[in-house]
Amino acid sequence: MLYPEHFEQKIDFITIRELLKGKCVSTLGEEKVEEIRFSSDYSEIIRLVSQTDEMLQVLTSDADELPIGDFYDVRPALSRVRIEGLFLDELEVFDLRRALEAVRRLVAFLTKHEAEVYPHLHELVVGVDTFPVIIQRIDAILNKFGKIKDNASSELSRIRKDTFQVQSSISRTLNAILRQAQTDGYVEKDVAPTMREGRLVIPVSPAFKRKVKGIVHDESATGKTVFIEPTQVVEANNRLRELEGEERREIMRILLEFTNYVRPHSEEIFASQYFLGMIDFLRAKALFAIEIKAIKPRIDDMCQLEWAKAVHPLLFLSLKKQGKEIVPLDIVLNEKQRILLISGPNAGGKSVCLKTVVLLQYMIQCGLLVPLHDSSRAGIFDRLFIDIGDEQSIENDLSTYSSHLLNMKFFIKNSNPKTLLLIDEFGTGTEPLIGGAIAEASLERFNRNLAFGVITTHYTNLKHFAEDAEGIVNGAMLYDRQHLQPLFQLNIGNPGSSFAIEIARKIGLPEDLIAEAAEKVGAEHLDYDKHLQDIVRDKRYWENKRQVIRQKEKRLEEMLEKYETEIASIDKQRKEITNKAKDEAKNLLSDANAKIENTIRQIKEADAEKEKTRSARKELEEFKESIREETPKSPKGDLKTANSRIVLKKKPSETNNPENRNAERGTRNAEHGTFKTGSTVRLKGQLAVGTIIEMQDKQALVSFGNMKSTVKLAKLEPISNNQIKKEARKFESLGSTSTDEVRQRKLTFSSEIDIRGMRGDEAMQAVMYFIDDAVMVGVASVRILHGTGTGALRQMTRQYLGTVHGVRTFHDEHINFGGAGITVVEFD
Repeated sequence: MLYPEHFEQKIDFITIRELLKGKCVSTLGEEKVEEIRFSSDYSEIIRLVSQTDEMLQVLTSDADELPIGDFYDVRPALSRVRIEGLFLDELEVFDLRRALEAVRRLVAFLTKHEAEVYPHLHELVVGVDTFPVIIQRIDAILNKFGKIKDNASSELSRIRKDTFQVQSSISRTLNAILRQAQTDGYVEKDVAPTMREGRLVIPVSPAFKRKVKGIVHDESATGKTVFIEPTQVVEANNRLRELEGEERREIMRILLEFTNYVRPHSEEIFASQYFLGMIDFLRAKALFAIEIKAIKPRIDDMCQLEWAKAVHPLLFLSLKKQGKEIVPLDIVLNEKQRILLISGPNAGGKSVCLKTVVLLQYMIQCGLLVPLHDSSRAGIFDRLFIDIGDEQSIENDLSTYSSHLLNMKFFIKNSNPKTLLLIDEFGTGTEPLIGGAIAEASLERFNRNLAFGVITTHYTNLKHFAEDAEGIVNGAMLYDRQHLQPLFQLNIGNPGSSFAIEIARKIGLPEDLIAEAAEKVGAEHLDYDKHLQDIVRDKRYWENKRQVIRQKEKRLEEMLEKYETEIASIDKQRKEITNKAKDEAKNLLSDANAKIENTIRQIKEADAEKEKTRSARKELEEFKESIREETPKSPKGDLKTANSRIVLKKKPSETNNPENRNAERGTRNAEHGTFKTGSTVRLKGQLAVGTIIEMQDKQALVSFGNMKSTVKLAKLEPISNNQIKKEARKFESLGSTSTDEVRQRKLTFSSEIDIRGMRGDEAMQAVMYFIDDAVMVGVASVRILHGTGTGALRQMTRQYLGTVHGVRTFHDEHINFGGAGITVVEFD
């Protein structure tokens, strides 16, 4: 249900229709544009929007281009020949051929894609006939230019053959007569035979018309030329006319025969025409969606508006032509806040916001795509009621306010929980006090009916009511008070100021007039308006702060995740390297034991022969050298350390050998690894670094700063100076990125602020922000320019500075640089 009757004119949807028609290639598509209707059927809306979205995907992502063209409307011709005895002419048959060929190409294009990709477009293809037999029959009788072929029938072939022969005979005879007449001087040299009344004739001067025997058929407009059909070709021309009549009758017979064949298929052809119209229509909607950057939002079967970056399509196109950017809107209507009451300055975008809501909602429920962010969610409403513009009528004896009251009466009577109300300048048009009261009562009734709505107003009593009433929320169109210009941004949650005083100053009204007006309205009202402005300003400030904090937190989370991933990867690599080293050490130990045992056995077998003993020892030394060359150096020791850990099974006799005792002592020393007095070590799994003061067998006395402790060697690990420096740099980098913002702020920070001319509370707010930023960037001192005047700003500023932690002192500037008009603040 829509209200009022001229709803589309009010929201300018008729312009959308015209733009869509301009993108159609046939009258078939234009008719579909005219058939666009508002719907509240959820399944119908989803089907229409999905069809358009799939066509948009075809146009933007498909490798093959959609075959568009030859969308001829043959319905009038087919409707005409439903009566027996009537037939399609050549052009109508040719248009039918091209229309059916367009259907065939479109069906082939869509069916080559899987139904899962474009399911709703595939539904359109189902049941559409491509009429291959009809196309073949047309091709049999028409050539590629749409003319009847000579071989369309054997009789037509004979007729046209006889016609050609007669024409050739007439042409030869006429040329002979013409040459003779030119020789005799009756006809000029450059004259050629021409046609008059379907017969070949010779142009002759009137003075010689008696010299050429024949029939005079015509004369020129000036009377200087007569056209004579010579007697010799009269019979041939008569025969030619007879053949032309036979040809027409045969063509009529062929076309009638074809029409009789096509007539039973008229309904199927009408269905194919509907298919062509739908494709043309969907293509136009998709092209329009591309132009306005529209998408298919998520649509739920409920009453709601959760739109992000909503854009008025017509305003977007208008600004695009001017090279300007449009400001998108974020709008939320749900069960908790059903009615949005928007206030703010004139020309601040309130009405545009309202018209954006109604136009986009109407487009969605008409099956069109809309310019929203893809995170948006839309709902369905059964009723759309609008009260926009002036409805006064002299004919109906209606004033502006009377028309508004009639609309309110209708809204109150017919609104329900599935109604969306759009009311512009609510309550205006009469005495403000009474008008505001009636508007507040009407708003209460709308809320009681659980209706949804977007309402714009300037009335303060409505702002107060919205603040206290459940289900109604205030909204403000933001205004840049510093530059005195609207920002066209919607802020939901707080009422907006009309900025009447600021706009009056901008326009240039006398200051004394503005002062008188302010005095008349009272300080209380002005303070209320000012407090609204301060709330909006503070909210914007803290919103920006919150956004910066969120960005930093996100960056910190990314860094932590990165470091945790790297640490896990390092642990994994360390385990793999450790396991590999253990396996290599095990193999090395096995090979070394085998080689040593073999050397001892050779020495024993040689009975201490010097040469063989020397040879065995040489082989052992060569084996040790080969191991030393092949084994990579380890951070925990070199090859000697690895060899010293080899444990040999010794016999008692070997233990008593001095050389073996020395070897055992070297092995015990090697068990200490690279630990020695003065080595830099740390506890395993810890970050504390110490120095070994004294080695004590399997323990060591370690100095950790001023603390000394005896620690088992197994709990220690060596660490190099390079490694210490690398880890220090890693931890330093953790805090570097978190201060990027502070560094940037420090580069742009100005150490001086001018609060002269501000009101007291406004000046204090600015000083508070300024001092906070100064403390954050860590400057040594700043200057606050407050002037001398009455000294009020100076006193308030210094009272505040006395409460700020981190301010070391503050004093007047040097007399040469401003004196008591400037306060210098120094920080700890």
